Amino acid sequence: MVAMAKANGASDLHLEPGLPPAIRVRGTLKAAGAPVAGKLLLEAAHEIIGPDGWNEFLVRRSYDLSRNVQGVRCRINVMHTSRGVGMAVRLLAGFTATLEKLNLHPDLKKLISNTHGLILISGPTGSGKSSTMAAMIQEINLVETRHIVTVESPIEYQFKPYRAYIRQREVGRDTPSFEQALLDAMREDPDVLMVGEMRDPETMRLTMNAAETGHLVLATAHSATANEALQRVVAAFPAEVQSGVCAQLADSLVAVICQRLLFREDLKMQVPECEVLIPTHAVKNFIRRGEFFKIMTVMETGAEQGMWTYQRYRTWLETRKTWHRATDGGEDEPAGELGAVEEVRVAPPLPPPVASSPAKAPSGKAPTGGTAKTKENLLEIQPEEGGLEAIISKLKSKP
Repeated sequence: MVAMAKANGASDLHLEPGLPPAIRVRGTLKAAGAPVAGKLLLEAAHEIIGPDGWNEFLVRRSYDLSRNVQGVRCRINVMHTSRGVGMAVRLLAGFTATLEKLNLHPDLKKLISNTHGLILISGPTGSGKSSTMAAMIQEINLVETRHIVTVESPIEYQFKPYRAYIRQREVGRDTPSFEQALLDAMREDPDVLMVGEMRDPETMRLTMNAAETGHLVLATAHSATANEALQRVVAAFPAEVQSGVCAQLADSLVAVICQRLLFREDLKMQVPECEVLIPTHAVKNFIRRGEFFKIMTVMETGAEQGMWTYQRYRTWLETRKTWHRATDGGEDEPAGELGAVEEVRVAPPLPPPVASSPAKAPSGKAPTGGTAKTKENLLEIQPEEGGLEAIISKLKSKP
């Protein structure tokens, strides 16, 4: 199924018991293949999670990991749903990302020349934040002899040290938490820290502390605009300490890059569209006072300081002549030579799902959850009242 998704240029693969596999191509979901049996997904989940992580999955009802599948680096989220055990698979680029290969503006290279401070990369889910951050780390790796420590959950891109000395740590496997990894990093002599995601106030606090103590820190956040990214960081803290957080953020900030993907019909591919905030004196004053709504005005007139609004960045995209697209071999070639994916090439049919017989209810009562119905070879599994354990037990009992 991963190979089928890759052949169709998909960015994501979704698997759910009783439903056909769904792939996301250029932002649109398409069904591809026969419905997937719940027992098949349960067995696959148990295999990729392994016995060491299975108990954690039973407690949390979800599990994050990364794997190489069919030569494709995949980020996989295994989840418990009302139908059983499902998966969301993100297919990562199979090439060493650089800013040029991701079609990003070369000005972003200037940001990583800083020796300390915080570079915040934000955007909606699936907008390419991780790829952009990996590309910036790779740019450092290619030209500078720095010690880089990454903290990720899970590891998405595996870096091959070139000039930099790179250590990658995965939360849950190499360290129990982001907080512990950041505390450890202060004793590991890093020049550059990469934080996969700032999920809670403690991680944010430690990240900003690292940026203030002589380290260049790259981190991601979810937001639609650059000033919203700053607001979200501050709002994550209690009201009584937010003024101190604003001051710390103003002092440590190097840049905020907010990114979204724009589909170009003429190129038949998605390209990143960015908004870049540089902390000038005016911007720092607004951040210290918590007046984030005033930042946009400065960005609109801050082209000379290296700032970009979405509108100005789109104008630059329209004038760009050279484009890159990743190929299977890891090289790049002009995007114009590749055509659109008109039809989904479906993999060989999966084994037909096995439907269980309707559960027998006590006399005079209607059946409860767990009933499976078949209609036109589609399997529909109703929500199971007993939860994950009941679903696993029922699926294991099937022939």
